[in-house]
Amino acid sequence: MSWPLGLIVPLQDKTPFSPFVPTEWQDALERVKDAGYDAVELAIIDPSQVDREEMVEVLQSKGLRLLSLTTGQAAAKEGLSLSSPDEKVRQQAVARIQAHMRFAKPFGAVVIVGSLRGADGDMKALVESLRECAAYDNEARIALEPLNRYESRLVNTAVEALSIVNRVGVENLGLLLDTFHANIEERDIGQAFRDAGDRLLHVHLADSNRWSPGYGHLPFDQVWTALAAIDYGGGLAVEAFPLPSAEALLASLATIKTRWSKGGSYVVQDTP
Repeated sequence: MSWPLGLIVPLQDKTPFSPFVPTEWQDALERVKDAGYDAVELAIIDPSQVDREEMVEVLQSKGLRLLSLTTGQAAAKEGLSLSSPDEKVRQQAVARIQAHMRFAKPFGAVVIVGSLRGADGDMKALVESLRECAAYDNEARIALEPLNRYESRLVNTAVEALSIVNRVGVENLGLLLDTFHANIEERDIGQAFRDAGDRLLHVHLADSNRWSPGYGHLPFDQVWTALAAIDYGGGLAVEAFPLPSAEALLASLATIKTRWSKGGSYVVQDTP
């Protein structure tokens, strides 16, 4: 398996996709490294409240690469939305993504637009907001993530996300595909990844029930085949609930390498 693989670590508040609560983030990074991962995705609400120099030092000391920043907690905690009809709220959301871009750029990390695009907003506002964000710094990359219909009515499939990316029309805006959401919305998961092609900047991994990979029925072999077919050059981050246990989530790296990365058949694991 040639793609860097990471886990999500929350910096400013808890997230359901981490086994590290209430562990301090420095200790969480140590556990990520000890589990064999070579990368990390950071859940940050407000980058202006994070000491970037300290982050650089800690990541370097652990030998970890920062793959991506997830931004959705700002939607849940502060009500920010890139598609809001309220111009003040929309502009606040744009400014927040731009702050994430400033933080992410020195690391070469991808800024994720998932929940922060809004659950039920205006599509034109979303396009304009993404255009403003992308224009802020054309060397900082943004990834629009299709979400399932139960979380947002805006952009549910890879094809819909590609349409938005094409409307914005810039090189530093691409896609993030999440296997959990794709399992709900896509007719063919492998084809969704092939459709994304060279616009695919980042990938989230979780099983069909959003448990740790290996504890559902998602056909991960289709994902690996598609990623190889498009010569994918980004990273993978496990964004699953710490179920059936935190230990299982931490062990996702070994699960992926042993069961799927070499073309092995899909096997559902027993619950520990």
